Amino acid sequence: MRPAPFEYFAPRTVEEALDLLARHGDEAKLLAGGQSLVPMMNMRLVRPAVVVDLNRVAALGAVQEDAGRLRLGALVRQHALERDGRIAAAAPLLAEAAPLIGHLQTRARGTIGGSLAHADPAAELPACMIALDAVFHLRSARGPRTCRAQDFFRGLLATALEPDELLAGIETPAAPAARAGHGFAEVARRHGDFALVGACAVLALDAGGVCRHARLVIFGAGDGPHLARATAALIGERPATARLAEAGRAAVAEIDARADLHATADYRRRVAAGLAARALQRAAARAEAA
Repeated sequence: MRPAPFEYFAPRTVEEALDLLARHGDEAKLLAGGQSLVPMMNMRLVRPAVVVDLNRVAALGAVQEDAGRLRLGALVRQHALERDGRIAAAAPLLAEAAPLIGHLQTRARGTIGGSLAHADPAAELPACMIALDAVFHLRSARGPRTCRAQDFFRGLLATALEPDELLAGIETPAAPAARAGHGFAEVARRHGDFALVGACAVLALDAGGVCRHARLVIFGAGDGPHLARATAALIGERPATARLAEAGRAAVAEIDARADLHATADYRRRVAAGLAARALQRAAARAEAA
């Protein structure tokens, strides 16, 4: 199928793009990598009156690293996550997850900001950004604002973005401690498919091996990525394998799992518990080895 008719704009600056959004509001859609928007338009699941192509806005494509803090422009391609050494050094969780995002061809075009703004519940990047406690920089003609990743995702394909706003950049903080580790695990029917369920974790230990920071995010199970509350019980303890598995099971109990044609809710809960434990255990092992 072909998309419904639309008006096309290709601004060259962020300010031009924001002016277009201010004028057209919810009648406009932003085009970045197009890996989700274009198929949806071709199937006429979305019918924007206006398409604003961001690919000529060079300011949105920068990667900056400073003292462990990472700043990514929204137009940075997903493929950069597995190729750019600055990203791997500052946020190794992103580098580990990147090869599981679709296929090489889609990662070469797909953007980080596009995946986050699309907010598919089975996508890897939203979960990773929450685990990293990233901050999103949003802009509109009314001015800039920031939003923590954990507050950005509002449900199935829903975010905190207003109709006249764009996601301009993503900032990840420096590692929470010298002894920090990450873990990522997911299950998909085939490599490159959307995850049926997955989990990612960041964990940090003090010099005595006691947990001082723990974040676990489960994705693909519900209508959006879920930041587990159960990991609060790990703070002040040594990360024993059995204790991490218990935290993973408790995290899954917090989720209202969904069923669809790919998996039942019970399957997602059972698999998520194992993946959550695996992600925490991998994070703990890397923190202990740091």
